[in-house]
Amino acid sequence: MGLPHAGVLIFGLLSVFQLSHSSSDKDDFTKVRAVNLGGWLVVEGWIKPSLFDGIPNGDMLDGVQVQLKSVALQKYVSAVGGGGGNVAVDQDAASTWETFKLWRVSDSEFQFRCLNGQFLTASNQDVISATTDSPGDSETFYIERNNSMLHIKLSNGSYLQVTNNNQLTSNYHSQPGWGDDMATFQMTIAANNLHGDYQLANGYGPVQAKAVLTEHRKSFVTGNDFFLLSQNSINAVRIPVGWWIAYDPDPPAPFIGGSLEYLDRAFYWAQVYGLKCIIDLHAAPGSQNGMEHSASRDGSVDWPSEVNIQKTLDVIKFLAQRYADDPSLLGIELLNEPSAGAVPLDTLVSYYKKGYKIVRSYSETAYVIFCQRIGNADPMELYEADLGPTNTVVDLHYYNLFDPYYEKLNATENIQFVYEKRLPQVRALNGANGPLVFVGEWVNEWNVANASQIQYRSFGKAQLEVFGEASFGWSYWTVRCNSVHWDYEWNVRNRYLIIGKQFVLQLPSTSSHLNTIHTGPGMTRRRGV
Repeated sequence: MGLPHAGVLIFGLLSVFQLSHSSSDKDDFTKVRAVNLGGWLVVEGWIKPSLFDGIPNGDMLDGVQVQLKSVALQKYVSAVGGGGGNVAVDQDAASTWETFKLWRVSDSEFQFRCLNGQFLTASNQDVISATTDSPGDSETFYIERNNSMLHIKLSNGSYLQVTNNNQLTSNYHSQPGWGDDMATFQMTIAANNLHGDYQLANGYGPVQAKAVLTEHRKSFVTGNDFFLLSQNSINAVRIPVGWWIAYDPDPPAPFIGGSLEYLDRAFYWAQVYGLKCIIDLHAAPGSQNGMEHSASRDGSVDWPSEVNIQKTLDVIKFLAQRYADDPSLLGIELLNEPSAGAVPLDTLVSYYKKGYKIVRSYSETAYVIFCQRIGNADPMELYEADLGPTNTVVDLHYYNLFDPYYEKLNATENIQFVYEKRLPQVRALNGANGPLVFVGEWVNEWNVANASQIQYRSFGKAQLEVFGEASFGWSYWTVRCNSVHWDYEWNVRNRYLIIGKQFVLQLPSTSSHLNTIHTGPGMTRRRGV
């Protein structure tokens, strides 16, 4: 659909931002009511699973965790001690030492990473060990597959086999049949939960990945979405981007260029329809949380290094320089969801302070947003860090999900939790001296089975009321999703979430008793379904 006629812009242009110039000046400020554009410029496979449908050996992507059992010995291949030494084929049951993360080289070539980070290698004559930190030819194995059965071959044509004394060797020199048990292994996939940009690009290869992502970026979010949001009480979008956007159009392999063009389009659409943009650095070099939405290759968190942090600061400089003068820029979020377990607070605070100064060197007014660490971390730690004097924001992500605690809550208890636990924290942070408060991600979904539309509405109403008290505002995750209750447009179109009276203008007429939620005065980890 083309851009609607300019005459329909009236409602969108009514959303006026009155930007304060001090983090503590909260009176002259119209709050953010935003929607995240998740799964668009940073891939998350659960949001759009069909993106991965055409990948050969699609269950053997980067980061898939596999276990290998000898058919002959009925024992598992084990990196003794988790890696760094010998490999044995002597375990009756598989645990961490017997679990290997795949690094994909092609649709039939793979490297096997051990618990401690070393790779299986054939560099020690005929005996396979786990002693190499950086993989190369000797750590690359060709896979011949018959469903879950594998033959594993070296580049010289020899196959791996087990010996009667429980060794793994590479001296099976003929072509094995599937009845040759000594050279046959049964593969079990222990985990397959990474479906991000790395897996997509490396899975398809550069040519096909570019075709898939070009079509996805062109169609997943369009100007029509910006128009729809502008007409229905939304005044901003939070746009996740990956670090490789700064290297467009030719980012480092395996990442695919082209996302910068669509970020530019988003700013254009935002200006046309009177919305503001928050640029959210969702994926940093090396991954700040080991998840697919930070483009981790295998679940490792390698961001907290001097080299990766400097590369990240360079990305912030690129974004600030490019968009600082754009009237649609509201803020730049320096890093999404750093892991409390892997990113030390002092490292994060140092990065945040440097990032703040970079943004300020290009804009005096753009908000600089600091996301709290996910996991065991108190957001107050960022209020105590003195991250910057003006226009600063702390981003909290609130989900009644991803923790066993929420699994036992019924609908009423989930709603009570929002009022009794979330609201006091929001108010306490509102009263803290320092950054504004932003609930940058939340969703109208929970672990309540067979919940009714009325129950979903009540849950959404509670969240809107509570998160509406946040001094900066809120942003729903996400605009569109294969899981419908995560899909903002589905929720409002089907009236599972009632945002405000403007939304009714886009729908068939409904009874007037529907609540209009007013934003105004009155921790968890991330998604991964």
